[in-house]
Amino acid sequence: MNDIRKIERVCVYCGSSTGDDPIYAHAAETLGAALAREGMELVFGGGSCGLMGSVARATLAQGGKVTGIIPSFLDEREIALSSVTELEVVPDMHTRKRLMFEKSDAFVALPGGIGTLEELTEQLTWIQLGRHSKPLVIADIGGFWKPLLSLFAHMHNAGFIRPGYEVRYMVAERIEDVIPMLRATRVAKSEGEETAIEKHF
Repeated sequence: MNDIRKIERVCVYCGSSTGDDPIYAHAAETLGAALAREGMELVFGGGSCGLMGSVARATLAQGGKVTGIIPSFLDEREIALSSVTELEVVPDMHTRKRLMFEKSDAFVALPGGIGTLEELTEQLTWIQLGRHSKPLVIADIGGFWKPLLSLFAHMHNAGFIRPGYEVRYMVAERIEDVIPMLRATRVAKSEGEETAIEKHF
């Protein structure tokens, strides 16, 4: 029997660098503070550097809960943020991604690099294939994700995203719109969806 999932934990994918434009770090800090004010827990990649550190510190500074999940080989490179509410050091990237999925009710993609892109597109793939229905917001801060969104449109126009397999996601051009978008989402939790995802990893 299906029920409605309440969004209590939000997974944020973002860069371990801050990028060249200060609007990215400002967006991460704004989102982190907003999560705490809304009583939503942050789930993130566990690093203290870049946007990852910015969003986590901002959540903690407002009294919010933060769960960091980091693979052991990145623990030193990304310098795990030890002040989080809960820190899990896992053996590999697959375990990291699986736990980030399992612990989260929704996903937000801030600007980032290849790793952020990989995490975002993997979630989009599983949403497209009906493996889960958790909401995903692409935070298109300063137009950062516009080239990717254009590529999605190109894939659709070229016949590689077929009718019935449209990619479902929301786009927020203002970071302030992310949480209202999530709050407005009513998601049916399907029994066994987490099991289906786990088999992939």
